Amino acid sequence: MPLDLEVAVQNAAGMRVAREIGAARVELTQALSLGGLTPSRGTIELAREAGGEDGPEVHVLIRPRAGDFHYDRDEFAVMERDVRDALAAGAHGVVIGCQDANGELDRDGLARLRDAADGASVTLHRVIDTTPDPVAALRIALEIGLRRVLTSGGASRAADGLDVLRVLVREAAGDIEVMAGSGITAAHVAAIAGTGVDAVHFSAKRTVTVDGGVRLGSASDGVGGHEVTDLDAARSIVDALAMSHAV
Repeated sequence: MPLDLEVAVQNAAGMRVAREIGAARVELTQALSLGGLTPSRGTIELAREAGGEDGPEVHVLIRPRAGDFHYDRDEFAVMERDVRDALAAGAHGVVIGCQDANGELDRDGLARLRDAADGASVTLHRVIDTTPDPVAALRIALEIGLRRVLTSGGASRAADGLDVLRVLVREAAGDIEVMAGSGITAAHVAAIAGTGVDAVHFSAKRTVTVDGGVRLGSASDGVGGHEVTDLDAARSIVDALAMSHAV
């Protein structure tokens, strides 16, 4: 069966690209250059409108800050509210992740966020790739009732984590979805699909830069850059998958 496609987008324009290529879902976020942060309610509402009733589902990333995934009490309170607010704004599901001080998945924290979702679809994000044992993390996600995990197989790019992806697919045994993501392009999407994953996740992004010469923040990349979803890049991934299925 064809793989589900999920596109990481940051706005309504990205949603329109995802709809154009027939994606099943979008992961809606902001600040992809930081690994993604929780988008605003306005962004969620506009993306939902752009998708329409028959467009891709909207799954909202819940991440209050950049950096690690070991959160304090206030950050959990923010995430619980953001989960509820995202669903109230029309999202179909949420994407979450948290760790304890040892780097293992925070089972209790995940359960709190799952409960805040009140039955909506919940995806574990790539925190799984930063745990000591991704297979053990997959088991926890399954035990607490999450719908899917997004993983690169413990590597920086999914193309470099193929062996672990295969292990995760075997361990999941169809009881929880395994979605491969990180750095996916047309050049290696077929190999990633060949691991048996249920879905592939990609951003198909390009950077638009305007250098005004004045730094507005502390980021090392300076000023004037933002990322957009590129339709041609997204289509190239879809075409590469179609060709691999035709062979």
